[in-house]
This record gives sequence, structure tokens and C-alpha cells, in this order.
Amino acid sequence: MADTIQLKEHPILITLRDVVSGDGFLAGITLSGRALVRQEDDGAWWMYGVRPSAIADSGTTIDEAFSRFRTRYKEVLFDMAQDSRDFDQFRAAVEQFFYEPDADGEDEHLWEEALKAIRVTKCNPPEPFAHLPREAPESKPAQITVERLNRADARFKPSDNITDTYSVPMAHAA
Repeated sequence: MADTIQLKEHPILITLRDVVSGDGFLAGITLSGRALVRQEDDGAWWMYGVRPSAIADSGTTIDEAFSRFRTRYKEVLFDMAQDSRDFDQFRAAVEQFFYEPDADGEDEHLWEEALKAIRVTKCNPPEPFAHLPREAPESKPAQITVERLNRADARFKPSDNITDTYSVPMAHAA
């Protein structure tokens, strides 16, 4: 495996889990998504959503950019819950938001090209990405699940808990 590769766009896999209260419903949302991380000329790290595409935020570190991105995503979910008259409308809004690509598809293309560059060179991720867990995108497809939690037949267990994470794609397909 090569030492490292210098990329302008760093592909990231994200996992987020939320519980959102709406008008008469409680929803569980599990997101397995994609983002691009880029350090701009001013030194700020930006996380740009690919799936979902309509979110971006920055920080002085990658961790701070992820935290702010995560907060912005949660605010979007809360706004959708506020605007939805019932669970079905909320679920439809969240799914539309997640699956709608950016206007020209550029971010998705950049994500795929960055992944391809990593795989062609079989490189290790550069600092500050080297400490992040590595996952195969093929084993973690981009998707979102929205389920109603306040059902009579609902069963909850500790194994349902999912930690918010971000990771880098593996240099080889799983």
C-alpha cells in the first residue's frame, strides 16, 4: 500500500441516528450517508453533504466541522417535523431531502472520483484522516430509514443504539 495521497476532496462515510418528535408521532431516523471534507485556503475545514446534499458547515478541525454539520442536519429534521401534519408527511419530506442530489450532481461525482483515487493508489489516508475508522462503502450503502417509534408493538433494546460516526473509505473494495 502506498504511503499517502494528497486529495483536495476527502470522501467520508457518515452514520447518524436521531429521535424526533412531531405532531402526534415519534420518529427514529437512521442515516448512512456521504460527505466531502475539504480544507479551504483560510485553513477552515468544510464538510459538504453528498447524501444528503443540502447541508454544509465548517470548523477549525474536522471534528468541529462534523459536529456543526451534524447540528445543522438535526435542525433540518426539527424543521421538517414542525412543518409536517403527520408521520407520513414527515417521512416523505425526510426521504426526499436525503435522496435529492445537488443541482448539477457535482458533489456526488467528486465523491466518486476521490474514492477512485484512493483505490487506484491503494493509499493510506493522510493526516488528519489517518486516525479515523475505515469502512467499505459497498458494505454501507447510502440510505435513510424513517420509522415510527410510538407504535403499540414497538420493542426497544440497547442494541438499537447507534453512535454518530464518520469514517474514511477503505482503499480496496470489501
